[in-house]
Amino acid sequence: MSLDSRQEVAAAAAGLSVSSAHRIDHGRLQPKAAKPRGRRRPDPLAEVWEPLLLPLLERHPALTPTTLLEHLQEQKPDQDWSSLKRTLQRRVQHWKSLHGPTPEVMFPLAYLPGEISFCDFTKVKRVAITLRGEPFPHLLFHYRLAWSGWAYGQVIHGGESFVALSEGLQNALAACGGVTRELRTDRLSAASRNRDGSYALDITPRYQALCAHYGLSPSRNNRGVAHENGIVEAPHGHVKRRLEQKLLLRGSCDFDEPAEYGELLAEVFSALNAPRQRRYEQELEHLMALPERRPSKWCNSGGSAPA
Repeated sequence: MSLDSRQEVAAAAAGLSVSSAHRIDHGRLQPKAAKPRGRRRPDPLAEVWEPLLLPLLERHPALTPTTLLEHLQEQKPDQDWSSLKRTLQRRVQHWKSLHGPTPEVMFPLAYLPGEISFCDFTKVKRVAITLRGEPFPHLLFHYRLAWSGWAYGQVIHGGESFVALSEGLQNALAACGGVTRELRTDRLSAASRNRDGSYALDITPRYQALCAHYGLSPSRNNRGVAHENGIVEAPHGHVKRRLEQKLLLRGSCDFDEPAEYGELLAEVFSALNAPRQRRYEQELEHLMALPERRPSKWCNSGGSAPA
């Protein structure tokens, strides 16, 4: 057996590459890793990190870099902080890696523009919303375009009724400016009877008529397969976390009127939609046109659905 062959066998047995075996055989050591370089410019967050941002994070570790950046812009409007977004993200990420929870990982699905939209109801659980000090039981209606991620939401008084579904959906379509070819829900009792068998036979006549009015093809996820509605269910968490961020900065979860709470929720969705604006405009070209009128017998013209 030649020397080269013996080195290949020995390298394989030791779990090394052949080049590493040659280097060790000739007495050449692995070069030392370079030391991390220190800071080469002044810290651009030095004047605000410890006195302003760090105390906020220590009190509320759930605050995100985007919320902190918006807070900086409100507190110090005379300075342009937008160029420090990545610096702030890295600083917060490093701090949370030592003091905060493990970040959530999301795996987005792919759809064609104008192909499908999703809607669902969700409940705000981690904060207690009140009206003039009294509990305010409510749900959030959440509508989302699968391709662009553009979303709409509103406050719903009461439960998951057909009136709430109809009003929320029609308000969402009006705000969106177009209609997808398919609408996916979970197994909402407001839309179907949830019996075994064909969904086409299971869908309620009122929901079928509503979808037909807009040219929508209704669909739902299979029983026990919630991830089929994940395009809207997973972002529920993003919406509620952003809402919680707004409430933290507001300093109170109490409102004088439902409309005041609705305005805050509208700000949340406006901020979430801002980075998706260009993609939404591209998808808008693929959406079907809205009908000339709304079927008023199914919902009010605006506001929240009655209980």
